[in-house]
Amino acid sequence: MIKMRAAHAVKLKTIICKEVEVPHITDNTVLVKTKMSSICGSDLHVVNMGYTYASDFPLPYGAPGHEGVGEVVESNSPDFIEGESVLTIPNIYSSKTFADYQVIEPKYLVKLPVNCNENKLMMAQQLATVDYSCKHIDSIKGKTIAVIGQGSAGLFHNFILKHYGAEKIIAIEPIDHRRSISKYFGADITLSLTGQKATDAILDITNGDGVDIAIEAVGSVETLNQAMAICKPQGRVQSFGLPTTLQPIPFDWNTFFSKRLTINSNFGSQDEPDLASVKKSIGLIAKNDIEMDKILSHEFSIEEIQDAFNFAEKKTDGLVKITITF
Repeated sequence: MIKMRAAHAVKLKTIICKEVEVPHITDNTVLVKTKMSSICGSDLHVVNMGYTYASDFPLPYGAPGHEGVGEVVESNSPDFIEGESVLTIPNIYSSKTFADYQVIEPKYLVKLPVNCNENKLMMAQQLATVDYSCKHIDSIKGKTIAVIGQGSAGLFHNFILKHYGAEKIIAIEPIDHRRSISKYFGADITLSLTGQKATDAILDITNGDGVDIAIEAVGSVETLNQAMAICKPQGRVQSFGLPTTLQPIPFDWNTFFSKRLTINSNFGSQDEPDLASVKKSIGLIAKNDIEMDKILSHEFSIEEIQDAFNFAEKKTDGLVKITITF
């Protein structure tokens, strides 16, 4: 049997590279050879914090990777042929991109334009989740918006929110490098403060009113509740960051209730009809409308997957996005 390398999350905070058999395609599926993938913040929550939404440890081979670029090597789908370069965007229940090969349904594949930088195009998956999320906000044009967190998800929010006409974006980020590049993606004001000091600063900037919309792009109890605290009455919180647990979390009901806030999540971009946000994001990146060079900061090989996760967890200054090479 032909073997491949695959990441295997065997227990909490432990993800190894293992040699396993290449999977076989079934009816209406496609076998894709992975060229590169990337670590999403949600992957850290799954492996290092136990947010195992799909199954308990050990996770399936290749999980929880869901951002990748590959080449079709075998297809039982009329929509894809051998040799085509594709973006692999499996949903959370079928994520297996941290492997040399993956069997994937054609609805989670998008053909990539030729002669474009595939490393940059790989970021279309996360950019698309941001676009999908922002499309579900009723009104963005002319609004003052706070984005909590300036990892790749927060930076992409700056860009997409400006694209939709936001008037002012206030970015909250304690890490110097991320904060320094946030203005390239659309942030008008950046704050190095966190916690109550950041909340006080937002209220000062908005003359005590609070922001129209708060984007939570970190994924913690503290920042979710902070998002409500910095919103004006009848404002909106967009919950983008994945929480650290599947268990119920503390929630500031009084602020939510007394301010009459609206809170939404962003789940479901991979199942959007015709993958409209994904295709839009591929177009934006292909046209160099967004500075992806500032996002793609570090590379590790699949054999170094544990080192990559350890490095990502430290949030070392200078880190934005890790590419996994094959």
